[in-house]
Amino acid sequence: MADNLNQFDGKPFLNLETFRRNGQGVRTPVWFTQDGGMFYVRTVAGSGKVKRVRNKGTVRIVPCEADGTPTGECAPGHAVEVTDEGTAELVAGLLEKKYGEERVRQFAAATTARGDKYTVLKIELK
Repeated sequence: MADNLNQFDGKPFLNLETFRRNGQGVRTPVWFTQDGGMFYVRTVAGSGKVKRVRNKGTVRIVPCEADGTPTGECAPGHAVEVTDEGTAELVAGLLEKKYGEERVRQFAAATTARGDKYTVLKIELK
């Protein structure tokens, strides 16, 4: 398990694979943060990945390049949507620390301008 966690250290992206009802995997490169052994992804609440996690929380994650090209080994996990304000604030702070406050706020402003809302996915490796 430690090797699975360590491979994400210092990496800007992870490839999040969620699964459709028919079992087909869908991979999406995303920004992420870690807090201890937990991974967090902030994303648009109505996105396909959120719907797939709500349906079935089984995921696989791997560090990757911005285009989704894997740079490590796939790690199985379980994801849940977390909607409490405390977790949202924790994740926002961790994202700002990792990627820079201005950059994160620009993405948030663009999301808000489109009328979208954020949610957080919490991922625990198995």
